Amino acid sequence: MPKFKLEIADIFRTHGPAWRRANRGHVSLSQLKVMSSIEACRTEALGGHVAACTKCNHHHIAYNSCKNRHCPKCQGPAARDWMAARAEDLLPVEYFHVVFTLPAEIARIAYWNKKAVYGLLFKASAQTVMTIAADPKRLGARVGMTSVLHTWGSALTHHPHIHMIVPGGGLSKDGNRWIACKPGFFLHVRVLSRLFRRLFIEGLLALHHAGELTLFGDLLGLSDPQAFAAYLAPLRKIEWVVYAKPPFGGPEAVLAYLSRYTHRVAISNSRLINADANTVAFKWKDYRIKSDDRQSVMRLYTAEFIRRFLIHVLPDRFHRIRHYGLLASSKRKVNIAKVRTLLGAQPPKLEDTPAAEVIPLTLREPCPDCGGAMRIIETFRRGQKPQSRAPPQEAAA
Repeated sequence: MPKFKLEIADIFRTHGPAWRRANRGHVSLSQLKVMSSIEACRTEALGGHVAACTKCNHHHIAYNSCKNRHCPKCQGPAARDWMAARAEDLLPVEYFHVVFTLPAEIARIAYWNKKAVYGLLFKASAQTVMTIAADPKRLGARVGMTSVLHTWGSALTHHPHIHMIVPGGGLSKDGNRWIACKPGFFLHVRVLSRLFRRLFIEGLLALHHAGELTLFGDLLGLSDPQAFAAYLAPLRKIEWVVYAKPPFGGPEAVLAYLSRYTHRVAISNSRLINADANTVAFKWKDYRIKSDDRQSVMRLYTAEFIRRFLIHVLPDRFHRIRHYGLLASSKRKVNIAKVRTLLGAQPPKLEDTPAAEVIPLTLREPCPDCGGAMRIIETFRRGQKPQSRAPPQEAAA
């Protein structure tokens, strides 16, 4: 993994203590845990191991990863493992990318009710696609999808939206035929948008009626049912943003795309430019610019940068990758096998991964000096220092 000159961990270690003191009582336990995990990631605080080459004298120390899903340094290995597990689920059909976005007025409510509203976003978007696809006037098929939640815009603002990857077709009602969509076209986005709008607003009203929404500040008056209904009324008349991108080039392209989306965090270390006690500068894309060159530099006060990063911490045990319809976890393998049979396709041939050849105490990565096998010669626990002397590396343990 490349070593960046500046990392989120550096900002948290240097400016986090003062920020926590200044915001005492206004930071959740989950957010504090994320900060702590990122600060400790791949340091001696988490322990690690010492590896030595079996052919030359090269040694290095590898500190353990925090494995927190919000840590920029831990998502690469997690994404690779997840994608390897998903590769066997790919079908030899077109795949489409559909995005469902919440209006800003709803995002304000979601800010204080993340678990409830994000859960509704998953449910309403999946139900929308499955309902429209099942309509005999549209596709007339039972479809499946993988949905991924992102809560940020490029400037780290709160911007909840779902990225959905959908195979271009589905099973007939009796389950005996594969019904493919038209080449290059999945479903009408305007039809999707209007059903999504209706389902989401109905679901949000139900959450309010059940007392599952908490409202603060200038939204406090919406605790009254009539005021809440009046707040949502104008949203029934606007177009909600739902769009579909062109189909992928093939199953391999789907995997490459998913690997960039499934385990992405609010901002990667590669986007950071510099930071000090006053400001943090980072690269972002200004989508208001109608050209291919949208890359700009944004500077935020350091305290505001930390705040924006932490608003994207998800509730504990909240799943941000979910599967629906034919790809629902409980029946995925059976459904995929059935579809392959109907298509006359063979399961994809998966390449042997280095992990299958790794013997105990031997690392996957070869020696950077001679290419020989690297053997673990020492392990050390949290807070301990290794006995062997070697320069620390960025390899995850």
